[in-house]
Amino acid sequence: MRTEAALRAPRLRVVAPDELTPEAALAREERSGHRVMAALVVPAFALVVIGLIFVLSASSVRAFSLYGNSFWYFERQAVAAGIGLVAAFIAYRVPYHAWRGSWVLLVAASLGLLMLVLTGFGTTAGGSTRWIPLGSFSFQPSEVAKVAVAVSGAALLARSVRLRAEPFRLASPFLFVVVCTVGLILLQPDLGTTVIVCSIAAALLFAAGIRMRSLASWFAIAATGGLLVAMSNGYMRARFEAFLHPWSNRMTSGYQAVQGMIALGSGHLWGVGLGASRQKWMYVPNAHTDFIFAIMGEEVGLIGEVIVLGLFAVMLYAGIRIAIRSPDLFGRLLATGIVTWLGVQALVNLGGVTGLLPITGVPLPLLSYGGSSLVVTMVGIGVLASICRAGMVPAGSRARRRARGSNASKRTASRRPPRDPKDPTPSGRARRRGRAGAAGVVARRTGPATQWS
Repeated sequence: MRTEAALRAPRLRVVAPDELTPEAALAREERSGHRVMAALVVPAFALVVIGLIFVLSASSVRAFSLYGNSFWYFERQAVAAGIGLVAAFIAYRVPYHAWRGSWVLLVAASLGLLMLVLTGFGTTAGGSTRWIPLGSFSFQPSEVAKVAVAVSGAALLARSVRLRAEPFRLASPFLFVVVCTVGLILLQPDLGTTVIVCSIAAALLFAAGIRMRSLASWFAIAATGGLLVAMSNGYMRARFEAFLHPWSNRMTSGYQAVQGMIALGSGHLWGVGLGASRQKWMYVPNAHTDFIFAIMGEEVGLIGEVIVLGLFAVMLYAGIRIAIRSPDLFGRLLATGIVTWLGVQALVNLGGVTGLLPITGVPLPLLSYGGSSLVVTMVGIGVLASICRAGMVPAGSRARRRARGSNASKRTASRRPPRDPKDPTPSGRARRRGRAGAAGVVARRTGPATQWS
């Protein structure tokens, strides 16, 4: 017959060789979170520093010829980097759920700024009206639109995820935001940002569980409409034709693409040396913005470019890991949108520089000159870091609370005086009833009728 003490004794079980205690498993998960955070922050900081170096190198000739100061662009980029560091730290410290409640305000501000560009307040450069002048600086509202689409999509799709079986009802509020944003961006016109915004929307819809059949049909409609718009606009059509036949138009519409290829090819394996680029001497248009990767390839060669691409790959991999480890659906969708934004923007820029895609005027994240792009991109990285912190802090806190609770219960049990079995107090009677109930269970389980012994 089993006694009460035998029933309360811990049970033994087979343990796998690599099995950890709950506390050890949580500690390992927390260490993994710190590694993911480092894989996000360290490459991002390194890319910002590399970007400052090459902005100075690529823009020095143009800055001196226009302003008499070789550091003119570098100084402004350094100011933007400082503002971006502060903004990224604030975004890291603020819980990412705060973005969920502010998506309406963010979308309204984004659409308002995009309309302000088109109503006469914007400045035109390179055939496109994208900037709002702010004294000696300028602001690009389409950068805010990327954040607005990512935040609004995460908030709307996470709220309506129960409608997954009805794809159109699930996606219709978000698609309305996307259509309004894309329509205003196309009026600038800005094909590169349009591609980025549509990619963010597609990634969010896929992560929310929309079926591939629905996504494919919506993508076909969007691609057809985008192609018609591009072919009906002279500025976009000229860029597309230059992409198809750059060497046939090497002195007109294909000039930038051809000069970028010459810069890339001149670097060979190790480059011509930092600051020794020849193509930056007014040969490559926009050498410090869209085509900074071409100057980088000329000065540090293939080896330097591979290192930069490796930093981008590590940072994007960390973003994917953060999306997977996110505590909830909103964080997962928000991280997915930010990672898609950074990855597609880098892909569009590198494709234009290397001649694999049409040139769209999209800056290379964290590297190209542009205060708006740099600050907004660093804010996005700060939000990713906030999601990563939320994913790893609960694990450590649960382990510490469990350890503190276990130690406290042991100390309380060791200080508890022995109780008298004949204690007449209510607590004593309750303890005796509990022991009697346990004894009854033992008797029932060990009786001859049930054969529990």
